[in-house]
Amino acid sequence: MAAAIATGHDGWGDGVARRARRVLAVSVSRESAVQTSPHVTVLLDEAVDGLAIKPHGTYVDGTFGRGGHSRRVLEHLGADGRLIALDRDMAAIRAADSIRDARFTIVHSHFAAMADVLADMHIQKVDGVLLDLGISSPQIDEGERGFSFRFDGPLDMRMDQSRGQTAAEFIASTTEQELMGVIKEYGEERFAKQIARAIIAQRAGGVVISTTGQLAKIVAGAVPKVEPGQDPATRTFQALRIFLNQELEELSLILPQCMSVLAPQGRLAVISFHSLEDRIVKRFIRAEQDRDDLPANFPVLAKDLPQPRLKMVGKAIRPGEAEIKRNPRSRSAVLRVAERTAIQ
Repeated sequence: MAAAIATGHDGWGDGVARRARRVLAVSVSRESAVQTSPHVTVLLDEAVDGLAIKPHGTYVDGTFGRGGHSRRVLEHLGADGRLIALDRDMAAIRAADSIRDARFTIVHSHFAAMADVLADMHIQKVDGVLLDLGISSPQIDEGERGFSFRFDGPLDMRMDQSRGQTAAEFIASTTEQELMGVIKEYGEERFAKQIARAIIAQRAGGVVISTTGQLAKIVAGAVPKVEPGQDPATRTFQALRIFLNQELEELSLILPQCMSVLAPQGRLAVISFHSLEDRIVKRFIRAEQDRDDLPANFPVLAKDLPQPRLKMVGKAIRPGEAEIKRNPRSRSAVLRVAERTAIQ
């Protein structure tokens, strides 16, 4: 690896091997201390409380994961209540087998197809939609899924392993410019250019990048400055995962659908885990709450102004110190809740 990377341009290759060994020594030490952990549902009480569940209501858990939120919703539902959960990860679908409840239905689907799923079930309106946009601990901790730089495994990263392009396939076919754009846009990585150059240099040297360990090592050697407490591969892995699974596009598609299926006083609760997601959610809620986009001083009666279709419920909620201590992976979570008005 060091010899191939050291052929970089503009003097970038000088010292890369030493830097990579230094970073990787820290990374390996950190990995050896990490144990796989069971999935801990983030903001469990806060998210379910935000839905203000009606015992006889119908609810959608758009991201079942390992079912923490779904199980808590079912605890609040009455005998006539109903919960429809969606997930595109077959491991999540299998995990749902443990829920033996006539009020519960699980569907193998990405949540951007929610409106179609509900239409197929002859459900016109629901009383709440919950979206937990994080990936579950089993997805991170199972090396064969390819989401984590902490475990060496196939470079996959697909939420739905039954379809789509893997991270390895993308890296094998992309251009340096496209790869740099993905890492910069979806990972907000300031060293995107150096990382993309290093990956493409390896590929040009005949190296087939097919495992998470390979990619993590290349990134470690390309990043000139390591942020304290963060693995240098964090942002690159995040970027590839978001891009391959079209996570931001899915989020942009699902939010307008929530408007169409939520009944008046129905609640939308969304848990985001990074700024790109939270920005989309925040802007969407604000746009639906403040719909006065007319030009300044435009002559119009107050009663004729566009009326809000959503209203914020409280402020953004973040995990407290106790939850972060219990589950460090919750530290970046942000929950936003909004309520549907009667305005169409």
